[in-house]
Amino acid sequence: MGRHDVSALIASFRENYQDLLRFLTRRTGNAERAADVAQDTYVRLAAIPPTSLDIQNPRAFVYRVAGNLAIDTMRREGRIAADLTLLEAAETVPDTAPSPEASALARERLRLLEAALDELPSKPRLALLLSRVEGRSFVEIAGQLGVSESMVAKYIAQALRHCRDRLRRNDNG
Repeated sequence: MGRHDVSALIASFRENYQDLLRFLTRRTGNAERAADVAQDTYVRLAAIPPTSLDIQNPRAFVYRVAGNLAIDTMRREGRIAADLTLLEAAETVPDTAPSPEASALARERLRLLEAALDELPSKPRLALLLSRVEGRSFVEIAGQLGVSESMVAKYIAQALRHCRDRLRRNDNG
């Protein structure tokens, strides 16, 4: 297409501007957005090199360019809206990390539990740790300590009672 044909595209754009705006408003759902797309269409048409295309129907070409730009605009705005929705959703997710106060209280309770464990005789303390920390069975613990399984159960019960009572005393005192 020659330079005269680019002028024909611009002339077709100007002649059909009001119809083009109505077309773009239907496509975009918004008159302001349609006006922006129409302006982008004009810029795109004016930037076409004189020898790049052979256009038989300038009006149809103008509408095609405008329609494609409207689709691009709607997709871009859709992606932006989706990104904003994700950002807003991320801002409303509660922080599951414990508060500094809860962390301090938990560290204090752990310190008290360690002190309670240190107060226990060696066999009940070891039986409790082997059971609860290492997940060993009563049979394994009995073999390691050289006692019966029922004695392991008694040691663990004794250790648990002691720790519970020690923590309660600190909670109440």
